[in-house]
Amino acid sequence: MHFSSKLLEQAVEEFGKLPGVGKKTALRLVLHLLKQSKEDVNRFSQAFTQLKEHIKYCKHCFNISDTDTCEICQSPKRDRTTICVVEDTRDVMAIENTNQYQGVYHVLGGLISPMDGVGPADLRIDGLVDRVRQGDIKEVILALSATMEGDTTIFYLYRKLQEFSIEVSTIARGIAFGGELEYVDEVTLGRSIMTRVPYERKVG
Repeated sequence: MHFSSKLLEQAVEEFGKLPGVGKKTALRLVLHLLKQSKEDVNRFSQAFTQLKEHIKYCKHCFNISDTDTCEICQSPKRDRTTICVVEDTRDVMAIENTNQYQGVYHVLGGLISPMDGVGPADLRIDGLVDRVRQGDIKEVILALSATMEGDTTIFYLYRKLQEFSIEVSTIARGIAFGGELEYVDEVTLGRSIMTRVPYERKVG
């Protein structure tokens, strides 16, 4: 792609680094921003600068938050005896949109994926075990994507949680294999949470 300006080329290259954004889409976005007022572009850039500088992660569940403790963990209406384990914040948002879950969350920050160099130590698994060890937890729901990485992570977490007297369950598989939670419609996801099943699998 030939550019008439180095500044234009640099801007397109930066937008092109975003997931799912190709060179043509990146160029369209940059040209759109060029048509906006200087004030609008400043607000756009400041939003991301402030996001990067001031965003926090909840000290309890590791969800993205504006404060040290997120709104969900702060809410007295939430059932703190039930923890729903998810891959990232997008999954928290997807489950919250169903209005079918009233417990709290634990965001792992990824899935175990040896092919990508991601092992258990790279995720917030120890934090989950610590929360369960502190007591008062009755159930842990493993709400992870129906992929090979998701199943591997579920199996690993099940083994880590076996020593505790709690129920470990998984969301019902109304979700096709290979499906990621953020792309599942709210009705299907809500039904999968409500009809979750105990995770029973022979170990060894």
